[in-house]
Amino acid sequence: MTTCILAIDQGTTSTRAIAFELREDGGLHPVAVSQIELAQHFPKSGWVEHDAAEIWTATLQTCREVIRKTGGVGRFSAIGITNQRETAVLWDAATGEPLHHAIVWQDRRTADVSSRLAAEGHEARVQAATGLILDPYFSATKFAWLLDAVPGARERAARGEVRLGTIDSWLIWNLTGGARHVTDATNASRTSLMDLTTLQWRDDLCDLFQVPKAALPRILGCAEPMGESDPALFGRALPITGSAGDQQAALVGHGALKPGDAKITYGTGAFLVANVGDTPVASSSRLLGTLGYSVGGVVAYALEGSIFSAGSAIQWLRDGVGMITDSRHSEAVAQTLPDNGGVYLVPGFTGLGAPWWEPDARGAVIGLTRDSKPAHFVRAALEALAYQTRDLLDALETDGAPPLKVLKVDGGVTANAFAMQFVADICGVPVERPAFQEMTALGAARLAALGAGLIDSLEPHNDEAPAVWTPRMDEAERTRLLEGWRRAVKAAIIATA
Repeated sequence: MTTCILAIDQGTTSTRAIAFELREDGGLHPVAVSQIELAQHFPKSGWVEHDAAEIWTATLQTCREVIRKTGGVGRFSAIGITNQRETAVLWDAATGEPLHHAIVWQDRRTADVSSRLAAEGHEARVQAATGLILDPYFSATKFAWLLDAVPGARERAARGEVRLGTIDSWLIWNLTGGARHVTDATNASRTSLMDLTTLQWRDDLCDLFQVPKAALPRILGCAEPMGESDPALFGRALPITGSAGDQQAALVGHGALKPGDAKITYGTGAFLVANVGDTPVASSSRLLGTLGYSVGGVVAYALEGSIFSAGSAIQWLRDGVGMITDSRHSEAVAQTLPDNGGVYLVPGFTGLGAPWWEPDARGAVIGLTRDSKPAHFVRAALEALAYQTRDLLDALETDGAPPLKVLKVDGGVTANAFAMQFVADICGVPVERPAFQEMTALGAARLAALGAGLIDSLEPHNDEAPAVWTPRMDEAERTRLLEGWRRAVKAAIIATA
């Protein structure tokens, strides 16, 4: 029987396990899946928490279910992990008990700390070392908050009695029965504590953020032995040989392995990650410098840009104002119009991300006339996906990133052919959507297969043709529409100043 890889995809809203069968041609094909929704906890405004114990229980349950569906643990050769990034966990080194709810990447409780550090002039140093701006999004201030919030945790950390880590570290600790406290370099790159060049924790940054290095995991590559699962969990030990944060795993899943390759995941928000090669690129456009992957001594760096509202704008049309009854109907509604009628929707529901970085901006609709209809709102929301994507691509160009050859896309919104064609038109680049959409899990499986020596490279082996949209808009029309978009964004920012 063909061998399988067990991929764990621990996300913000659910925990999933997927079994991938490794075919003779090196391709990985999904054969079983199990998924459990994850409860969200909001103890205060702007605070977001997860129960780390619930995450582990769900991981164990989904893995066991997938193994059962696939015919037993004997078919499996390795485990790969991908996870929600930046989420911080604190646990007891002896018992493995979480000492507090995990603080989720969306959480804003440490905004005052980030603002204070920026006011003290530390951002340039942090960005130069890590590629990241000062923001509560990243793990370091969350780690420090946990140590201060849990009575005695700082003292216990000094005695080596507690552990800090992101979700990958928490899962590997539990999978190995507490034998291994490790993280992969992509997750470490999202903490504000790892040097992007050496791929090691920096003492000065640990001191700055008041995070004891002794409590942090050891940093490993993304495709190498990271430990073995406790035999009691699945019936026999399985090697853990691959791990990467979700967006980096998606980069690998797409096969975006060369400078100039990029992917964007359109979900509630959207994340663009662009491969920039073997040297970090310092962004002047407030994109995030980050690690793409580290495999066998080969390091690929990336620039990342975040769109705060993508699919959420379509959800707002459906649930907030009732202009559509189903998100899938947005494509047909938008196509009832010959053009946008000069109407632009700036979806600043939770501020504007890169390259604008206007957290206090709010949503705005610009260009309404007596002829405007609900269809104009729908079309404007879909077009906004493209305009925001173009903003990120322009920022990449400003930062000197390699020219983009093709934009690889995944996520629920990519089912909307109108939106994807408009992205291709506005960005002036072909848009490619794979037949199989679970890019994060596929990337984790591919890394694990490589780390286990089952494949020779990360190069994808796809036997299903992707959907491709090529630009067909003339340059004059593209320029006119982009000028209207930028006027709308400036108006939205001014209105909330």
